[in-house]
Amino acid sequence: MLLRSLIDRARSTTEKKHHLRNQLLSMLLLRIVLYTLILLITYIFNGSQFAFIFIPANILLLLVFIIYLTSVFSAFFLLIFQGNLRTYGLGQILLDTFFVALLIFFSGSSNSTFTSVFFFPIVSGGLILPKKGGFLAASASTLLYGGLLFLETYGYYPSYLLQYINFPDFDPIVGLNHFAINGISFFLAALISTLFGMRLQKTEVALSASLKKYDRLATLYKRIFDNISTGIITIDSSGVITSANTAVQTITGIEPLSLLSQNLEDVLPCLKLSHQHQRLTTDFTKPSGIAVRLGYTFMDFINNDNDINTTDNNDKIITLKDISEIEKLEKQVRQTEKLAAIGMMSASIAHDFRNPLTAISGSAQLLASEFSRDKSDVTNYELSNIIIRESDRLIGTIADFLKFSRPEHASCQWFSLKSCLDEAIQVLKAAPTWPTSVIISMDLGDATDIWADRAQMFTVFSHLIQNGLAFCPENEEKITITAQEISTDQAQNGNDAVEITIADNGTGIEHGQEDIIFEPFFTTRADGTGLGLAIVKQTIEEHHGQITVENRIDSGAQFTLRLPLPHQ
Repeated sequence: MLLRSLIDRARSTTEKKHHLRNQLLSMLLLRIVLYTLILLITYIFNGSQFAFIFIPANILLLLVFIIYLTSVFSAFFLLIFQGNLRTYGLGQILLDTFFVALLIFFSGSSNSTFTSVFFFPIVSGGLILPKKGGFLAASASTLLYGGLLFLETYGYYPSYLLQYINFPDFDPIVGLNHFAINGISFFLAALISTLFGMRLQKTEVALSASLKKYDRLATLYKRIFDNISTGIITIDSSGVITSANTAVQTITGIEPLSLLSQNLEDVLPCLKLSHQHQRLTTDFTKPSGIAVRLGYTFMDFINNDNDINTTDNNDKIITLKDISEIEKLEKQVRQTEKLAAIGMMSASIAHDFRNPLTAISGSAQLLASEFSRDKSDVTNYELSNIIIRESDRLIGTIADFLKFSRPEHASCQWFSLKSCLDEAIQVLKAAPTWPTSVIISMDLGDATDIWADRAQMFTVFSHLIQNGLAFCPENEEKITITAQEISTDQAQNGNDAVEITIADNGTGIEHGQEDIIFEPFFTTRADGTGLGLAIVKQTIEEHHGQITVENRIDSGAQFTLRLPLPHQ
């Protein structure tokens, strides 16, 4: 804070010196202009019928030449002078009073028409250097004028003046009167010019402070305008774009400068300014071909009276935002709410149905055991088996509900991928619905071990194999399982990973359903619950992996799992 204050003070001092230097240069310029005008006036009225005291041309030209030369030298010296500029300015004011005294001496002393020229250094000093400049010039002018009167009294004046003036004998009263009147006039002019100079100085300081404050605010607003993440576009009453910030390029891919002076409907026709102060959305395709979802609002500018004009022909400000990620988050929130509802429902189902179903299944098993002894009662035996099978199916559905709504934390460890797959296939083959014509081929390559939760991956492999078999042609079922380790540059998360693919020879995935098949309760199977693939995706994401699906070139679908390996 102290350093900032010192820097501001040094900058303020530098600016004041620069301003004073410019004022002194202006005073030197006015000096040249003033004596040039005196030279022209003398030349114009020379020989006319006006009662005018003329300075001989040689003396006047020499005097003007000396003033010119002194002014030019003073100006060049001022540009390189690094000392006290106020002292330098006071010296120039005293030099001006001396030049005026010479002019008056050669033009008639007390009878000179140029006595009023003394006011030039007095007013200049009062305005440029208040307090000291004006009164110093008035004091010097009074003393010099008194000196001229003294010389005139004792007959020290140019001889050529006798042709214009008949100098009377010295009268002390008249001389004192001349001295007093002019001296009072000089000091009065000094007082007035000093007051104006002080007022002007205060006004300049206030104006300078206001300009600095305005510049800081303008810089601040410009930084906010350029660095805010929300895109801002302003248009005039004709719909022509007048400004656009940097965020507009990030959101739309269009250079802000290229938008200026163009009509909004020509460059961004998707923005419909129909409902003010409401969040509107639209689809937009960037010049690079990337499709994004835009959210935007607009409003009319507020004038100085804080009145918002509601007509359609006023300047407007439009705010843009890429809401693609926001809509994804909103979708995830809705998904979370849905999962919460599923959790409550599954808990209720587990509480209300699991125990009765277990009792029904157990009772049916006892009946089936009894009916199996009586070879004549085949119908009741088959009905008992149906009850057992459907009860087991409902118990499995309830288990899926619980597994999806209450996912377990992955407890990762190294285990053999082949043994886990063999175990899952063995359990699946034990089911009565397993087709005997299934051909399962595995090529695990160098991916012998994986880092994951063995129990959860058992569930994942079981669901994917069951899902693939459901769409394979009858008696021609074929499941292909491959695995390989992939390097860091191929993995999305920056770690080495194991890539596992499970493919079938079924009908494949319909176009447009590659993402929604992982949604809960989405299924195309008559006997499906729509939770199998949702559980698979949830489990893989719990392992910080990825799962994708695509159709194979020949036939069938292929699921690809990528499970990251830990850092070695």
